[in-house]
Amino acid sequence: MKAEIIAVGTELLLGQIVNTNAQYLSQGLAALGIDVYFQTVVGDNAGRIRQAIETARGRADLLLFTGGLGPTQDDLTKDVLADYLGRKLIVHEPSLKKIEERLAGKLMLIESNRRQALMIEGSEPLPNETGLAVGNALTADGTHYVLLPGPPGEMKPMFDGPATAWLLRQLGESRPLYSMTLRFAGIGESALEDLLIDLIKRQTDPTIAPYAKEGEVAIRLSTKAASEAEAAARLGETAAAIERLAGRYLYAREDVPLEQTVVNLLRASGKTAAAAESCTGGLLAELLTSVPGSSEAFAGGFVVYTNAMKRNLLGVPADLLEGPDAPGAVSAQTAEAMAARTLERAGSDYAIAITGVAGPAPSEGKPPGLVYVAVAERGGRTEVHELKLSGGRAGIRLRAAKHALYRLWERLNGIVKNS
Repeated sequence: MKAEIIAVGTELLLGQIVNTNAQYLSQGLAALGIDVYFQTVVGDNAGRIRQAIETARGRADLLLFTGGLGPTQDDLTKDVLADYLGRKLIVHEPSLKKIEERLAGKLMLIESNRRQALMIEGSEPLPNETGLAVGNALTADGTHYVLLPGPPGEMKPMFDGPATAWLLRQLGESRPLYSMTLRFAGIGESALEDLLIDLIKRQTDPTIAPYAKEGEVAIRLSTKAASEAEAAARLGETAAAIERLAGRYLYAREDVPLEQTVVNLLRASGKTAAAAESCTGGLLAELLTSVPGSSEAFAGGFVVYTNAMKRNLLGVPADLLEGPDAPGAVSAQTAEAMAARTLERAGSDYAIAITGVAGPAPSEGKPPGLVYVAVAERGGRTEVHELKLSGGRAGIRLRAAKHALYRLWERLNGIVKNS
């Protein structure tokens, strides 16, 4: 079954509210094995709603509406669809009784409130447990229609309960969509796709969909299967093939951020890490401390934005930072010194140091995006990595922090690679 979600409401087009309903419904329909090919947003205008219905009917078996079921004159969804199908609007008596009881002694029951109890002739009512407007579900000329209220607090329980039950009856034997997310760091979306290009080109089932997250990349594997066991076997086989090609960058077979994986590894090993940050300004520490339980793994950090702070707080030698022959604050030597001094002062097992140019202007004659990341280990080696990052200031800072986490993840996994 192919579905189209039609969100009705001028406030959506004006950007006054965000259409979170579409995301929720797409996920719910996918779990039922129903493919969503299109999402449409249309204003509170009868002519344009009718046009949206006509267009959607030509490309979908299921039209799922949200919004336009309320009491005001611009709530037109049921009216327009009933007219389009040549059917009457009739009163759903249980819903009318609920409205009367709910408003008794509070507001005069005016005719507009009664509109919320109307349903399209021949449709099945979808009870509204949290609001007043009754939903509708019907099939006409081979097309299925489901009408849900717009407020998420009303839409979600109606979809999860009576609407899903109705859809399952139309589907008969369902083959739900199962998915697995693989998370990667230390590599860009294009480079990862290049590693997997032959696999992606040959894909049939499961499907392979790469998508970028800021500073990371994820791959979503999806398959329809009769059982969870069947899906797990199929997804696992594809995941193993991907890992053979790009395993050096794969940090999780679940949808979790890199900082959570790093904290989990530190806690499991009984180790701690500390950070020294210049261009990221404490962002690395913020990412780590956003993870519950990070107090067991993260000792703390130093934000040493100026040369004076690098000298006074960490003890980075002045001859590294300034002078005609000095490599400067943005250098491999300074990153290494920052990491070494952080180990000494924090007493941690690992130290991460970041120094660079976030932009928008050059610094020390060095371009925006030039960043050095150092990872030091107590009793072990220190590695320094030069990065040449693109994007704006915020993007460079986040990518630098994520890359630093990736290099620590490497170390925690005992992975030795050439930079």
